[in-house]
Amino acid sequence: MHDLILGVSSGCKLWFLDGKNAEGKVVSNPDIGYGSRPHKYADGTTSEFYQIGLSPNKNGISVYILGIEDRTYLSETFGKALGKATVTGYCIRFKTLTDIKIDVLKAAIRFGFENSSHAVEKGEI
Repeated sequence: MHDLILGVSSGCKLWFLDGKNAEGKVVSNPDIGYGSRPHKYADGTTSEFYQIGLSPNKNGISVYILGIEDRTYLSETFGKALGKATVTGYCIRFKTLTDIKIDVLKAAIRFGFENSSHAVEKGEI
């Protein structure tokens, strides 16, 4: 998966998160992030965060595609074509790579990188 994502956007910024908050408490699964985009929080503050995230979980693998305004876009565009995957507003979950069509996953990841770049250029985020 790491090589697949880097194949879509070689040279992107890498993030390695251990899943712990500032107090050292585990609050999420560890993940690897790819790319960089401004992330706007509910309180109006903004900070840098990744565009694409990769995280293992007890049921397989989650690929997070952040910065998508339309919460139906991923499922409507890639959901049926992916194979055995659960697709939400910003997450694609699957058990193993053999359960999905890799070319469709690459297209979704490519969209994530391009979508975030366009939103920044337009001043949307």
